Amino acid sequence: MCPHCKMELAELWFRELKGNMGKRCVYFCLKCRSRLGISHRKGLTMGL
Repeated sequence: MCPHCKMELAELWFRELKGNMGKRCVYFCLKCRSRLGISHRKGLTMGL
């Protein structure tokens, strides 16, 4: 459930951000396009 528009979520949109500190994914609500969260995945420079 989206905390912004209160709609039930069947799927999410995400955008992958790449940089020096590894990969990050930003997750969005499909209905209102509000940001729901950011995940972090370590890159080669940070170790696996």
